[in-house]
Amino acid sequence: MSAENKPDYRSKAPKYSFADNLAEQETQLAANPMMARFAQSRRELASDPHRPLYHFVSPESTLNDPNGLSYWQGRWHLFYQGYPPEDNRQHWGHAVSDDLIHWRDLPYAIYPDPEDCCYSGTALVEDDRVIAMYHGTKLGNMVATSSDPLLLNWEKVGDGAVIPIPDPRDPPAPYSVFDPCIWKKDDHYFALSGGWLPHGPDNKQIRANFLFRSSDLETWEYLHPFIENDHYTVVGDDGACPYFWPIGADKHIFLMYSHMTGGQYLLGEYDTARDKFVVTDGGLFNFGPSTPSGVHAPSAAPDGEGGVIVMFNMNQGKPTEVWNQIMTLPRQLTLDADDRLLQEPAGAIESLRYDPVSIGETILPANQEIVLDSVQGNAMELALELDPGAAPLVELNVLRSPNREEYTRIAFFKHRGNRFKLRLSKTQAMNASSVAMQRLPQRYDSLISIDTSYSSILPEALSRAPETAPVYLEDDEPLRLRVFIDRSVVEVFVNGKQCLAVRVYPGRGDSLGLSLRAQGSPATLKRLDAWRMRSVWE
Repeated sequence: MSAENKPDYRSKAPKYSFADNLAEQETQLAANPMMARFAQSRRELASDPHRPLYHFVSPESTLNDPNGLSYWQGRWHLFYQGYPPEDNRQHWGHAVSDDLIHWRDLPYAIYPDPEDCCYSGTALVEDDRVIAMYHGTKLGNMVATSSDPLLLNWEKVGDGAVIPIPDPRDPPAPYSVFDPCIWKKDDHYFALSGGWLPHGPDNKQIRANFLFRSSDLETWEYLHPFIENDHYTVVGDDGACPYFWPIGADKHIFLMYSHMTGGQYLLGEYDTARDKFVVTDGGLFNFGPSTPSGVHAPSAAPDGEGGVIVMFNMNQGKPTEVWNQIMTLPRQLTLDADDRLLQEPAGAIESLRYDPVSIGETILPANQEIVLDSVQGNAMELALELDPGAAPLVELNVLRSPNREEYTRIAFFKHRGNRFKLRLSKTQAMNASSVAMQRLPQRYDSLISIDTSYSSILPEALSRAPETAPVYLEDDEPLRLRVFIDRSVVEVFVNGKQCLAVRVYPGRGDSLGLSLRAQGSPATLKRLDAWRMRSVWE
């Protein structure tokens, strides 16, 4: 296509250039009209009863996938698909934080042109710059770089896509070009391009991620499909929004979003000689469809201590004016001694607490709901420890109206999940015989569930089937929950081993209560601590 006939994809949103030192950047931001616009928009939208106080939300309009989470010069940077009102196409929105909890809006970072829209991608931090690689619609995968203190100025590499979408007039390519991620090994950059292969049963699609290599970020060589021995994703999954980082002593984690089954991960070994990822384990971050009200796509970065920090966007379950979608709290992913994934809240979440309330050991009689009148709120953190005893079900109801017209149920089913054989340690596995494997003791997972069936009386609020995930607890291990309630989101961390998150939309102003119930047999609340939570935008 000649230059005269190329479509004009230049963004209509205001774009600014900034100095290359921090002091001047801060002065320019203080007088920047987009910063004033964002602040005004946040004030105007704050009255929405379902807009979170301490989960990240776009300052204006909506958001979609988080992108390029990265740690640069002592600060965390979150990018996301933002939609400026002057030009409702995907731009990379941008926020910065010192502690992963208190975010400050910054101007849009990456604008479309020559691509149509700036879709998802990742960031690689080098000593002297940050490299963003993302999908530019109608062109292919793009690269842009920034090196200033607040990552305000971005320059694109080359004059178009560095990995172009194959021309349909050419012979079919052995790869697809979609959401990329980038890392560096030795003197070369490596990139994945998300997608699928039509090689599943009955020619249905299966997840694929295609590996490319480059020495200069501009010219890329296709190598092969990257992931080997994957028994964890399912027929119909695709490999969107990929992230690939080291975790633990010798493992790597691959995070992705499937448009069919939502956020998930694979664990395994990075075979650097063959440039293949050999999968040994995998699991889900979303336990049901990602819409309505479920976990969507990840954005992840190393934490500098062998773990990985990840955030997800969450889909809405109710139409909202101007805005929708939010980010989860950041999670720190680590591995235990047997290379099983652990999940804990990350960042300075405790800095938001005020008005603490504590409840000591309390017997929960069988089949009797115990309402905790001293704990009320719709922006709270709860930390509790429970001994289920012989009760097959213990439930915690939050956002409960006085007569249970509305409530969200968090339910724990002790040892009611799938049966499995205990895993051998690495040393045991090397020496195990098949006979010994057959004699391994059998155990049951427990189940943790969030049921939103009665979360809202509003006809436009869509509940979802109960979000139910496995979590293994030893026979004598108490149930420990950290529950984060933030107006329209409930996140539950279980013993540092599992996490569930859903959106909810209470329609009553008095849906603020809390109750506990043990079914069948008594249980014991060992301790409960509750705090109200401050807004991160005040």
